[in-house]
Amino acid sequence: MEQIREHLFELQDLKYAQFHRKLIPTVDAERVIGVRTPELRRYAKELSKTDEAKAFLQELPHYWYEENQLHAFIISAMKDFNECIEHVNLFLPYVDNWATCDQLLPISFKKHHQELLSYIRDWLKSSHSYTVRFAIGCLMNHFLDEDFSVDYPSVVAKVSVDDYYVRMMQAWYFATALAKQYPAVLPFIANRKLEPWTHRMSIQKAVESRRLTDEQKNELRSLRHDH
Repeated sequence: MEQIREHLFELQDLKYAQFHRKLIPTVDAERVIGVRTPELRRYAKELSKTDEAKAFLQELPHYWYEENQLHAFIISAMKDFNECIEHVNLFLPYVDNWATCDQLLPISFKKHHQELLSYIRDWLKSSHSYTVRFAIGCLMNHFLDEDFSVDYPSVVAKVSVDDYYVRMMQAWYFATALAKQYPAVLPFIANRKLEPWTHRMSIQKAVESRRLTDEQKNELRSLRHDH
């Protein structure tokens, strides 16, 4: 593992480290090396073909933020759904920031929606904020198109974790859902199914989207405040 760490420090960009630390306030500044995402992705791709990667994935928790990022990228590229799920479940309890959470995007999930749903339900019940955020992200990334059901926004609306990063993901989910499934999702806003901050933030994000018509945006603006 020492070799992996050494390589991460070889890729270090101190200016980028200073900038990136501000974006991930939940991570201690001294745990951020400062490696740009394309470099990390490239390294994850190289690493994933080696036995070193298997050992690295077992070594949790990691100390460096970039090690968590590498971990997320290696898991994301796994083609076998069951192997991927196993590693996702091992890793989620150690995810400590929004960036690692949102960049954990397993490609194998795309073809296994039905199996994925039961895992999403479990993750939503977690007491760990980033596991809940990840679950909402999965519903946003995989279940707003042909596999959409109005049950899913209902589930997201009922999440009541009082954490900024969970609330923000709920708002992002509803803004995206409005862009993709406007008639089905509008009642959640019109009937104020979300807590007030999330309600306003969902509208704000939706109104900023290019995917909604001016008419839809005006309708949403009229629902922004309590009447």
